Amino acid sequence: MVLGLALTCYKQCMPDEREELLEIAQKVVRKARDHVEVAEVSIGSSWDLSAKVRLGKTELVEEAGGRGASLRVIKDGRLAMTSTSDLSESGLSLLVDDAVELADLAEKDDLLGPAPVEDLARGPFQDLDLFDQAVSAIDADEALERARRAEKAALDADKRITLSEGATFSRTSSTRVMVLSGGFEGTQRGSYASLNVVPLAEESDGTKRRGYYWTAKRHLEDLEPELSVGREATRRTLQKLGASKIDTKEMPVIFDNDSSRSILSTFAGCLMGGALWRKSSYLLGRLNSEVANPLVEIIDDPLVQRGPGSRPYDGEGLTSRANQIVKSGKLQSYILDCYSGRKLNLPSTASASRGGGSVGPSTSNLIMQAGKLSVEELIESTEEALLVTEMMGFGFNGITGDFSRGAAGFLIRGGKIVQPVNEVTISANLDDMMKNIDAIANDLELKTSVAAPSFRISKMTVSGN
Repeated sequence: MVLGLALTCYKQCMPDEREELLEIAQKVVRKARDHVEVAEVSIGSSWDLSAKVRLGKTELVEEAGGRGASLRVIKDGRLAMTSTSDLSESGLSLLVDDAVELADLAEKDDLLGPAPVEDLARGPFQDLDLFDQAVSAIDADEALERARRAEKAALDADKRITLSEGATFSRTSSTRVMVLSGGFEGTQRGSYASLNVVPLAEESDGTKRRGYYWTAKRHLEDLEPELSVGREATRRTLQKLGASKIDTKEMPVIFDNDSSRSILSTFAGCLMGGALWRKSSYLLGRLNSEVANPLVEIIDDPLVQRGPGSRPYDGEGLTSRANQIVKSGKLQSYILDCYSGRKLNLPSTASASRGGGSVGPSTSNLIMQAGKLSVEELIESTEEALLVTEMMGFGFNGITGDFSRGAAGFLIRGGKIVQPVNEVTISANLDDMMKNIDAIANDLELKTSVAAPSFRISKMTVSGN
């Protein structure tokens, strides 16, 4: 569905709203403070565009924008949260009244509370270059043209590519403000753009193989060119022709830098304060102990310039800082907000995020540091292994660490890729997997807020025939 004129007026539709939204947030905090001890307001505004083509024809154009406010209050140790998309005087008054009423009904929790006033960040805040006006200026016509060029590059790259599931170009721009009754005020703008291409190739028996490639960055100039994205998508699709199962056995497994970040994200879930104080993480009580191979270095760094997860301050108003999570294989830090820190008798790591009024710990830019080997050298140094490029499903027990997922990729023998593989299951214990990482490549790329290079785990169970 094409939305007509709205698609061509982005610059007019999405002005810089920071001052306006800040004034609204300040007003809500003042209203709420007449009734509660703690009032915290966040307001967000965003405008998103997604344009998809398939076989050169426009398949979908969606553009939408919105604004919303969230209020979090604490009254006599009782917490309540409310949200609204109505930023009129009456809408904001109702937002406050509902929060106060809900707080009276909530259970008391003596550990609830804001970040200490003395620890709150004070501006001016570090400029992390998170907003690109060029992203904001892209209209539907340009988005469709970028998607068409990328898909055409994929189709033209090889005559075996005759079908496509399409190419999609998306962009978003947002403004967020946060005002806390403790005295903190902050505003941020951000942008993000992505391009994804999904070609199809057909086997002799009619089976279709689907591949893809994508690029994503905060700044338009940092995106990979459309031609490169399309051609790489075709290369990856053609590699899958002839895929089959392999025999069940224990062998090394190499995760490419798309699938490796999924492993890192799973590991990160066990570092979260909420999982720890609820005793649903195998990493509880493991600070300063070995949790990975000494090769492994993991950092959570919110101060990366143009980083997908970068932020100058956290969701509780604390100054952002880099946290070393794993150093030489040893666990150095959990990921905590103030509440989970109190539950665990540990300080906050300035890792709070805020969404819909709720506050909880989260990663920012969680990065496993790159090694020195190229991917080619990593493969060449491996006698036999499964190279995983895709994973399906999700089987993980955070308490025990047991891990099992469907996978596809390539069989390596004698340091060479010898055949594509599909319909296998890989399984092990995550604690053992992290400790058995015995080689790390240098292909780290920060496309999303969790990033890891390709790495090899010395043994996992691969279940096939």
